[in-house]
Parts: sequence; C-alpha cells; structure tokens
Amino acid sequence: MNKKFLTAPGFFILALLVFGLAINFLLPKADSRLTDADFKHHNKSTAFNYVALGDSLTQGVGDTTNQGGFIPILSRQLESDYRYQVTAKNYGVSGNTSQQILTRLEEKKDLKKDMQKADLLTLTLGGNDVMAVLRKNISDLTLDSFTKPAQDYQKHLRKIIELARKGNKGLPIYVLGIYNPYYLNFPDMTQMQEVVDNWNEGTKQVTQEYDKVYFVEINDRLYKGIDGKEGITESGDGSNKADKRNDVLYEKDHFHPNNTGYQIMANAVLEKVNETKKDW
Repeated sequence: MNKKFLTAPGFFILALLVFGLAINFLLPKADSRLTDADFKHHNKSTAFNYVALGDSLTQGVGDTTNQGGFIPILSRQLESDYRYQVTAKNYGVSGNTSQQILTRLEEKKDLKKDMQKADLLTLTLGGNDVMAVLRKNISDLTLDSFTKPAQDYQKHLRKIIELARKGNKGLPIYVLGIYNPYYLNFPDMTQMQEVVDNWNEGTKQVTQEYDKVYFVEINDRLYKGIDGKEGITESGDGSNKADKRNDVLYEKDHFHPNNTGYQIMANAVLEKVNETKKDW
C-alpha cells in the first residue's frame, strides 16, 4: 500500500508556510523609525567624558559642599537628561589668568590626555585677567585700561580652543562669560558693568569664529538670582557696601558664587547644551 506523502495536518502546515513566505515577499517592509540617536539616548551605560578647565569658578570656590561648584551639578543633569555615565575631570585652579590656563594646557600631560578623550569641555576664564587690570591701574583706571588686556585675553582663548581640539577635532566647547560682583567690592567703579559687558562681547565674538564653540552668559543670571526671585537685596538704608549683598554670592567674600550661584551656572550651561547639542 502506498503511503500518502502528506497527511491532512501536514498539508495544512505546509500551506501556512507557503502563504507566510508569499506575504513576506509581496508586502513592502516598513523602515524602522528608531535612529541610532534613539538607541543611544536609551542606553544608560553610554560613557561620557567631561573636562572642566578654568579658574576658581571651575575649582568651585564658594561651594560649601567642596564638591567642585557647578561641575558635579552639570554632570548629574547630563546623566539624568541624556542617560550618560559621566566621568568628570576638574582642572580648575583658583587665581589662574587666561595665560596661566593656556600654559597648563600646553604643559600638563594628564590634562592633554583627558582632553583627547573628552566629549565636552567647559571653560571659565577672564575674571582674573580683569582683576589684574584693576590691581595694576587702581589709582588711574579708565575703560581704555582694559583694551590691550582684553585683546591679549582673546588671543589666549583662541589658543586654548585650538589646543584643546588638537587630537580631538570637533570637541564641543562651552565658554562661560564673566559676571560683575564689583558693585559690592568696588562700589565707586560705576563703569564696571560696561567693562564686563565689553569683555563678554569679546568672548562671544571669539566663540563665533569656531564651529561647536558656544558662549554661555551668566552675568544677568547671577545678578537676578535663581528664577529671578533672588539676587540683590539691601538692609538698612542701602547707602554703603555692607548694606548690599547678592544672595547667590558666597557670603565670606561677596565675590564667588555660593551653592545657589553654582546651580544657576549649571542650569545656564545645560540650557545651552540642550539648545546646541543637535550640532555636535
């Protein structure tokens, strides 16, 4: 007796397979709507190297937690918003001028090594350059006193940007502006806000000479305080320096940011990152 090649159940299964193959062949395949960026965004273990270079604002002077000012705050924000695993290296040295920061970048091997691996660089510089002008010309200070130092500072900034990108082309760099605490420390210098504005404008113009280099404004933010609710307050009749204070400046020197001030700075950098990250 000849056995049937296929039983009824076997024939049914074969028919389903043939039908499935035909459908798969005839119907067009839909393109995936998920991009590489989507997968990267949801990958919680994405390594991200953040280098912070600068002066006392990078070191975190005035941060009573002694954790490094705005650097750890920004790192946590990046981890939360972008699911990065951030490794932050803080190369802030209080009192450094732009020339001294440039010299460190030229000479420090560990800094050079970290810069080559960096995914993000923040720079704070310029405040000590301004202070040097104040000390040198305290008895005969004019707006013109800042012209040559500002030009020298801008040259240093260009060299820092270019050296930071040596071996790391296209590194995103965020340069924070300086702010004006001088109305408390030097109340008779009424033109200091103009000096700060001019200095920041020069910094901004330098950043615009490069791709993926961004200026971060902090002067108005630190003057107004967080959410615009804090900032300059007065006690008594407000007639002297002791009567005025800024709620986001460190109370021991009325110059460096306090914890709230560093939060404001971190927020400013993060906002600029959110605005510009598409260009990285």
